[in-house]
Amino acid sequence: MTASSTRRTTAAHSRLAAVGAIAVAGALMLTGCGDQTKDTGSSDTEASAPLADKLPQAIRDKGVIKVGSDIAYAPVEFKDGSGKVVGIDPDLAAAMGKQLGVDFQFENGTFDTLITGLRSKRYDIAMSAMTDTKDRQEGIDSDTGKKVGEGVDFVDYFTAGVSIYTKKGDDQGIKTWSDLCGKKIVLQRGTVSEDLAKAESKKCLAGKKIAIEAFDNDQQAQTRLRAGGADAGSSDFPVAAYAVKTSGGGKDFQLVGEQVEAAPYGIAVAKNQTELRDALKAALDAVIKNGEYEKIMKKWGVTDGSIDSATINGGK
Repeated sequence: MTASSTRRTTAAHSRLAAVGAIAVAGALMLTGCGDQTKDTGSSDTEASAPLADKLPQAIRDKGVIKVGSDIAYAPVEFKDGSGKVVGIDPDLAAAMGKQLGVDFQFENGTFDTLITGLRSKRYDIAMSAMTDTKDRQEGIDSDTGKKVGEGVDFVDYFTAGVSIYTKKGDDQGIKTWSDLCGKKIVLQRGTVSEDLAKAESKKCLAGKKIAIEAFDNDQQAQTRLRAGGADAGSSDFPVAAYAVKTSGGGKDFQLVGEQVEAAPYGIAVAKNQTELRDALKAALDAVIKNGEYEKIMKKWGVTDGSIDSATINGGK
C-alpha cells in the first residue's frame, strides 16, 4: 500500500452502490479437506484435491498453510459472535484448500507486522486485505523510500479502493481528501489509508495539516470516531461500507465522496517460495473457473471487486 495520489483515482463509482448490498453474513466455520494422506489410492486423492501435487512437499506433509491475518477487518476477515473466523478471505481460503488438499489456518496478528511474520517464517502466507504494491513487492518503506527487506510476491484475488467515512449526519464538509486539511482522521496503521493521509497532509497549508491518529486495527479507529474523537475515518471500501451498513444498525456512520486508488488485494508469499505462490495461483484460478469464487463474492455483497483470473504481482 503506497501513498500514490493517482493509483486509485479510477475507483469505480458503481462500487458505492454496493453499500446497500453488503449485509451481515452468517457465521462460517473454516472447514478443512480431511486427511488427504490416507492410502486410498492416487486417483481418490487427485479427485478430492486435484492440485495437491503443486504444493511444496513440506506443506503437503503438514497438511496446513499458516495464514497471517489481522482478523478485525469485517467483512474481509473477522470473528463472529461465537469467536469463529469468518469473512471473504476465510471463505476463499477454504475453497482453495479443497483444491490443494490442505487447511488454511488463520493466525491473528497486527497488520503492520504480517510481512515481518513471513520473513521470520511464523506464517506461510499473509492474507489480510493487503494491497499489492510495488513497494511491498520490492521491500521498500513507503515513508522513507528505503529498502527494508527482500519484499514479497503477491497472488492477486480482489480489487478495492479506499473510502472516507464520517459520523452520520455530520460530514464536516468533507467530500475529498483535500477537505481533510485542518481536520483529524482515524485509521489503521500501515494501510493505504494512512499513506494517503500522510501524502495529502504534505499538500496542506502550514497550520492546516491533517491530524492523523493510527490504530492497530480498524475497529479501534471506528470506536474513536464514534465517540467523537475525530472528524473522519478511512479504510478500504468494503470495510468502510460494511461499517456504515452495520455499526449502530446503520445509524453511526456515512460514506463521503468517492472511493479512490483502486488496486488489487494480494496473498503475500515470501520471494523464495515460488512453488507455493504458483500453487496458490492455480488454486485461485480453479475456484474462479468452478464458480465458487463468485458465490463467495455474492455472499458478502462485493461482486464489484471480483476478478476474472488470478495475477501475480499485478500491483503498481
